[in-house]
Amino acid sequence: MGKTIERIAIERGHEIVSVIDIDNIDDFDSEAFKSADVAIEFTAPAVALSNYRRAFASGVAVVSGTTGWAEHLPQLKKEIEEKGYTLFWASNFSLGVNIFAAVNKYLAKIMNDFPDYNVEMTEVHHTQKLDAPSGTAITLAEGILENIDRKTVWIKETETNPGEMAIKSIREGQVPGIHAIRYDSNVDFIEIRHELKNRESLALGAVVAAEFTAGKKGFLGMEDLLKF
Repeated sequence: MGKTIERIAIERGHEIVSVIDIDNIDDFDSEAFKSADVAIEFTAPAVALSNYRRAFASGVAVVSGTTGWAEHLPQLKKEIEEKGYTLFWASNFSLGVNIFAAVNKYLAKIMNDFPDYNVEMTEVHHTQKLDAPSGTAITLAEGILENIDRKTVWIKETETNPGEMAIKSIREGQVPGIHAIRYDSNVDFIEIRHELKNRESLALGAVVAAEFTAGKKGFLGMEDLLKF
């Protein structure tokens, strides 16, 4: 992702002033990093919050697609609001995925009136993906739970009571990302599905988000960018 983001950013006329990884973590304090308008962060759940805060301390806005830390989101939003920081966060930067998320919410509103259909989700990603379910799957699940009264919580793999919605996670090969939502009844099923062909759309979305974020304050997301 990092190399693809760098290539696309340069192609769109931007300058990369700093690249930080595990070997040069102190560069958050460098003048080169502090000169950046926006930092784009794709790492791992264990270090994401620390990365955000170090960037904030250097006065740099952050665009991030790291998932797996959502339990800390309310506190982080509070910090951002109180201290005037800037974070654009999305579980997925693909335009197609975000259109899919809008369709998912609309379909869930319709299916709220048809209790004979049970809903579940399957997500497939490459073996290097650390979190399961994916952040995108959780975002999609939240869109369903907001609109279907009979479902109150998502659960990993297999539901144990009717109020739960199962999310099944598969890790195989180099799959960029597949999300399928299925409504199943005794007589038929309805399924919507999104599949990434490669990671190019994710990288492009991150760069576009960085362009959008520059000069703004607060907690931002794809709904702000795409105005869905």
